[in-house]
Amino acid sequence: MKEKTVILKDLFENKKYSEIIFIIENKINEEKKNSGLLNLLGVCKLLNSQNKENLLSAVNNFRQAYLKEKGTPNSMHGLKNFINASMDIFDIDFKEGKEKFDNEVFEEILIYFSENKIFFEKNHSFLRAMMRVFKRNLDLKNAIYCLKKIIDIDQNNIDAMCSYIYFNGFIKDWDQKKYLDNAKHLNKLLPIYPIDKLVKLEKYNNKKINLAFLSADVRAKHSVTYFLETVLKEYSNSEFDIYLYTNNKEDSTTEKFKKLCKKTLNIKNLNDVEAINAIRNDKIDILIDLMAITSDQRLALLKNRLAPIQISWCGYCNTSGLDQMDYLIADKNLINKNEVELYSEKIILLPKIWNCHIGFNRERKKNLSPAINNKYITFGSFNNFRKISDDVIMAWSEILKKVPNSKLILKASDSASIIILSNKFKKNNVLNQIYFQPHKKNFEDHLNEYNKIDISLDTFPYNGVTTSFEAIWMGVPVVTLKGFNFNSRCGESINKNMNLEHLIGQNKHDYINKTISLAADLNKLEEVRNIIFNNALKSPLFNTKEFSNDFFNSLKKIYN
Repeated sequence: MKEKTVILKDLFENKKYSEIIFIIENKINEEKKNSGLLNLLGVCKLLNSQNKENLLSAVNNFRQAYLKEKGTPNSMHGLKNFINASMDIFDIDFKEGKEKFDNEVFEEILIYFSENKIFFEKNHSFLRAMMRVFKRNLDLKNAIYCLKKIIDIDQNNIDAMCSYIYFNGFIKDWDQKKYLDNAKHLNKLLPIYPIDKLVKLEKYNNKKINLAFLSADVRAKHSVTYFLETVLKEYSNSEFDIYLYTNNKEDSTTEKFKKLCKKTLNIKNLNDVEAINAIRNDKIDILIDLMAITSDQRLALLKNRLAPIQISWCGYCNTSGLDQMDYLIADKNLINKNEVELYSEKIILLPKIWNCHIGFNRERKKNLSPAINNKYITFGSFNNFRKISDDVIMAWSEILKKVPNSKLILKASDSASIIILSNKFKKNNVLNQIYFQPHKKNFEDHLNEYNKIDISLDTFPYNGVTTSFEAIWMGVPVVTLKGFNFNSRCGESINKNMNLEHLIGQNKHDYINKTISLAADLNKLEEVRNIIFNNALKSPLFNTKEFSNDFFNSLKKIYN
């Protein structure tokens, strides 16, 4: 056996994974396959070819590695690999739109986590593995718990800090002061590069204002593109030259946006210093970041300043915490005057709305409320399942119980999430009224789903944005809840700009009652839907020319 170990080590160093797999599976007796060998077998299968068949086989090897010698270092490595490989399979199924996922794997992992919780809490890589589980299991409280433990172990972990701040936005007990304090802490973690390695930054005397956008989300089906396209199609090219810096794998959508700009550059494969110098060489006057802590963020670039004026907009609706982020674009409905000190940036308050949707290239048709033919009310929400907090489920459950024969349509992203969410509704004595629509690959089909909905229900404290714009474009009213900061007031701003203040609940009880009241009066509901259909495109939500005028005037004002 010792001789075989030497042979296997030599083969591994020479990357001969197929030979290792053959030896372990065919030349070593089952009773002699210890945790180390089983773990090695699984790793070699993944290194040899990480297709789904190999993943499934490797998962079984890693499970055996853990169970064979519980508590030993090799078994713990097997457990970590078992968790990560299982989540890789989950991600493949999700990407491929598979309807089935073995939800028992989640339960198995949670049992193993419970058996080894003390060990996990002291190990960064094990916590990251479990964070993947909790994130996909819609257990954000435990995901946040893991992130906090990671930060305690590695206080300089920028990615963990970004995720920690972001995930806390989905739960109810973080006030704006906590956002600011944690964002300022994140600011301190970001690296500052030596001046002598960077191209000199100065205020330029360009003939036109060089305006740049930075995003990792200029790609197909991403919500940011619908708002970015608004300003790129409605600006004065005699006053502005537009630059676009992408940080994502490009596709046909990226190509479309390239045609709207003077220059584009993909910085995904550039390190920080290379990216900073490339952008500084373009002599940008104003740079607008569309990510902040979200997506494949590049906060380190902004920390070292890419332009004399830096602005946060659109992609993340809260403070970045960066000393070098000069402005945050909002509107009067999102940030009150007595709250500006709770945001690290100076606030640009656009006169009407902070965002404007480009709309859709299809004919709008007025549809009667589905309830008129159905004889029952259909509620709907196509928001990301992470936004459907326990508080939201409790509120929606009460609404469903008080509106006779009502139904709720949710947009299903994967089968595991459906099971998890169904169980949460079941605990609130609601189940048969919930319908999960499969994820629509065709966007036309996605929009047509709104024709089945009488009333759209907004999530809280993290409101829907793109989904609310979509619902209103399709003529569906959205009931939302009054918030306490930028990201929890997006629904307010949307409804106020549609003159639908009566669809804003002042508290959770009022949110429930307003929804029930609207659902109980079909004449009133049809009246509201008519108002939305007739006025939506003229409203600030979709008036691209008016919005762009306000947007670019605000930029010229701060530039001058």
